[in-house]
Amino acid sequence: MPPPVFRFAPSPNGYLHLGHAYSALLNFDLARRTGGRFLLRIEDIDATRCRAEFEAAIYEDLAWLGISWETPVRRQSEHFARYREAVEKLAGLGLIYPSFESRAEIARLVAQREACAPWPRDPDGAPLYPGAAKSLSPNERSRLIEQGMPYALRLDMAAARARTNALTWIEHGEGPDGETGVVVAQPEAWGDVILARKETPTSYHLSVVIDDALQGVTDVVRGRDLFWSTSVHLLLQQLLGIPQPIYRHHRLIEDASGNKLSKSTQATALRELRGQGALPADIRSLVGLPDESPNTTGGC
Repeated sequence: MPPPVFRFAPSPNGYLHLGHAYSALLNFDLARRTGGRFLLRIEDIDATRCRAEFEAAIYEDLAWLGISWETPVRRQSEHFARYREAVEKLAGLGLIYPSFESRAEIARLVAQREACAPWPRDPDGAPLYPGAAKSLSPNERSRLIEQGMPYALRLDMAAARARTNALTWIEHGEGPDGETGVVVAQPEAWGDVILARKETPTSYHLSVVIDDALQGVTDVVRGRDLFWSTSVHLLLQQLLGIPQPIYRHHRLIEDASGNKLSKSTQATALRELRGQGALPADIRSLVGLPDESPNTTGGC
């Protein structure tokens, strides 16, 4: 049997905090305990927010924590052609369509609908796509694209589900409501998700399943905030004919108010803690991981 393959895949759009440290250390520890491999992947498809200084800090922080990884590191921005191939494959199956509404227009459409009744929202709380782009004729779509209109490429969820079998996964960790064991995927809860945009030929959902398959990742160990995203990932795996890894979702590191640590809320960065005199062992203690030495083991 080949060794298991784990990965840590941060986005360089800010400095790493304790939540990132927990996930990275947990994956690294599991790889060491099982005789597996540990990969680092840089998810830098968002050119407007990702910066070289943040990527450099990721390498510095992980090395300080005592984490080592295989090289070369896969950087998603270097593989847009591969993601574009996947979009074209799905388009060839009739599962992709462009939508042209701006975020402001979508918000207006949602407000109009919610004036009559609650509008459905995805597991992250965002409203499902309310537009009518799916009904545009091919000629109209071509005309708008030729005019240079910005667009998002969406997955026709109803058509995609019609092509796929029942979707389940075995959860080896725990979901946000304690879900474990066999879980029935619910990709419909996400509506017609965006898989690419005019300026970026991929999305998180698309690139993550392609990268995991190409890199041979066998065990996806990540925060439970991504638990229901697994439904979309299973759907894409089946549509694209790529393998399904083992999924294990872990607890989140929260602040004093019980909220998930986030770059957007200015969570204390690892580099700040290091500057205050913290040691790698202190970080392990803060996130509830045991000190890992050749003669110790720990759980999550």
